[in-house]
Amino acid sequence: MLDINFFLSNGIREIGFFLVIWLTLWLPIAFPLAKIVKWYPWQPFSVQQKLVLVSSLYLIAPLIIWFLANKKGLSLGAYGLNWSLDSLTSLSKGFLLGISGLLAVFLLEFALKLMEFKWEKLTKFWSVGIPVLFLGLFISVVEELIFRGFFLTELNQNINIWISAVISSVIFAILHLIWEQKQTLPQIPGLFFMGIVLVIARLFNDGNLSLAIGLHSSWIFGLTCLDSLGLIVYKDNAPDWFIGINKQPLAGVSGLICLLITGLIVVSI
Repeated sequence: MLDINFFLSNGIREIGFFLVIWLTLWLPIAFPLAKIVKWYPWQPFSVQQKLVLVSSLYLIAPLIIWFLANKKGLSLGAYGLNWSLDSLTSLSKGFLLGISGLLAVFLLEFALKLMEFKWEKLTKFWSVGIPVLFLGLFISVVEELIFRGFFLTELNQNINIWISAVISSVIFAILHLIWEQKQTLPQIPGLFFMGIVLVIARLFNDGNLSLAIGLHSSWIFGLTCLDSLGLIVYKDNAPDWFIGINKQPLAGVSGLICLLITGLIVVSI
């Protein structure tokens, strides 16, 4: 028989406590911001609306985790967030590995004549790429601190690391549904697998989040730049099961293969 009390005492309670505090602190900020950007519940987000609301939400999370860690006499380093020359090196390696994986996927799709590149769009790369790079790093640092840092560490206090990895990755995937359901739902398996790969990146980097942050930020950077600049155009014969439903790589075989190969490389380096 499942011991609910045992389960709730091993990380889930701490995660639930964090999520309640996070939401409670954010809502008084979110309501006036939503009014300013003219977003109303149950309406789809524009890019600008989502950026404002997500940024306000993500600015709060590290402060809560720092507070909870401080109450235990810990630093953010206990959750894998350490900044040093080695960390910056690992972050750079992760970023290059992630970009290389994306490039390999799109070159494969190009070779299979499923898409074509619009190289002329690169003239706007710097004006788009620089802000997207900083945005990607910001989102990646916060999400890795939450899911592969705080959640994974708290769960792993008394639960097997791989069960902890599964639970934290399920939460990571499901919470993405908050912002957009139609586009995100087909990506849930891919988001879960992405979470597992990022757990592996932390575990094989001596518990430091920097490699995972590098990977995560490279995927945000690469995919956002491609989408914002319109660098690729898929052909009519491109199958959704391969390129991804709604042109989302995490909802297709190509994205899953990219994650699998990335995970194998992380384990081997």
